Amino acid sequence: MSFTLRNTRRTASSAAVAAASFLVLAGAGILAAPTAFAGVPGGTAAADRNNDFNGDGYNDVVTGAPDGTVDGKEIAGYVTVQYGAPNGIGTNNTVPKGEVQLLSQSTAGVPGTSEFGDRFGQAVASGDLDGDGYDDLVVGAPGEDEGSVEDAGRVTVVYGSAQGLDTGRTASFTAATPTADARFGLALAAARFTGDIDADQLTVLDQTGLNVFTYHAGVLRQVGTPHSTGHALNGAYLTTGDYDRNGFADLVVSGYSPDDDYGRGWSALYAGGAEGLAYQRDLHGGLGSASGDINGDGYDDLVVGQLSGVDDTTGDADAPGGLVGVYYGGTHGPAGTPQWWSQNSPGVPGTAERGDAWGNDLSVADVDGDGRADVAIGAPGEDVGTVADAGAVWLLRGSRTGLTGTGSQSFDQNTANIPGTAETSDAWGAQVRLVDTDGDGRAELVAAAPDENAGDGAVWLLPAGGNGLLAEGSRSYGASALGGTAHGAHFGSVIDE
Repeated sequence: MSFTLRNTRRTASSAAVAAASFLVLAGAGILAAPTAFAGVPGGTAAADRNNDFNGDGYNDVVTGAPDGTVDGKEIAGYVTVQYGAPNGIGTNNTVPKGEVQLLSQSTAGVPGTSEFGDRFGQAVASGDLDGDGYDDLVVGAPGEDEGSVEDAGRVTVVYGSAQGLDTGRTASFTAATPTADARFGLALAAARFTGDIDADQLTVLDQTGLNVFTYHAGVLRQVGTPHSTGHALNGAYLTTGDYDRNGFADLVVSGYSPDDDYGRGWSALYAGGAEGLAYQRDLHGGLGSASGDINGDGYDDLVVGQLSGVDDTTGDADAPGGLVGVYYGGTHGPAGTPQWWSQNSPGVPGTAERGDAWGNDLSVADVDGDGRADVAIGAPGEDVGTVADAGAVWLLRGSRTGLTGTGSQSFDQNTANIPGTAETSDAWGAQVRLVDTDGDGRAELVAAAPDENAGDGAVWLLPAGGNGLLAEGSRSYGASALGGTAHGAHFGSVIDE
């Protein structure tokens, strides 16, 4: 099978557009919120997510508002950075200086100018690109014009330091040959894919293919364009994990294929090693993707979303709300038939219903501190009672034998102690992220509803405990609490994995 990335277009009649309506679309191509984390030798990729910008040992959280207005320019976009601390992340602009940071192309030192339609923050990633011990922030602006070349796309790097992200030290670059509608930077990932450098490499996806960059002598330079040999793929998501435990991160590119009229998700696996990334094989699934060690065997596992009723390999055509597949890592990486889950699986709360978009976004990390990663599953199309598309989030637990429905949880805005009220088309759970921001060894849940408050968007933080996530003590906040312009920003459209 050929798995060549192509500059393909979606049409309004395509099955993927109709079935995956919660993907963020722009123009004719996908602009999805990607995931990214870095793997380093000596441990699984999920053990070092590379999002500690000030090196204090606490994970930081980056949230994108690609539709945010900046300097009066609509859809210019910005990102917020919440720095981890002993008490977790700050969720309002009254927290001590340095715990929250807002960045846009209008921020002093950040290259470029905020312009209509740039969508700065449509993709975000983090990793230590220059090998100085501080993680760096990478931001995609796929709507950026390059001269007269519309929507060519651009990527910006803000380097980390002991004081956090340093806007006095940045980089900005585009494709070697900017192309109209290529949307360079529509998905990003940074990881230690190869052994010939002492830093993370950066992978950048656009509508024409995948590009790899390495930091050298103060600049990021392109070092490769990995190719594959199966289905053509309109890629939208990137995730990494050390699935074969060789000490180097592997890369998964997920999306839809024009070969089957965008009717099912696919993922291309590229294995990392001493010589860099090398294509391995195709995998079923690709609505969303995330990685982590679910069964605690030292190998990262790959979790993918999938549309229902379109792929006879799932064995669950009666799950119209969406499917989540788990490929367990091993000596040869993720292989074989995935373990498929739906709302109809034993122990999982709820009932699968058409349009739930269960698995639209995924995140993998250890919530209860037992040493095995758990899986957060967003379903932005879930109806809450009679409230259509209000959205909900599930947590399925990791165990010695793999993912299990035992002890699973579900939450929505009508859950007791969760702030707010379920409303039509909030799309709560369109983005989910499990992250330990207070250093207690348990990952909290960050969940977004980009359509909350007529498209302003909002984010919720649910704390973690020994038995899973807790509704009690949860809180919510919008862009204005962190210093951003809220109106129509769709705050939370992107959360860095």
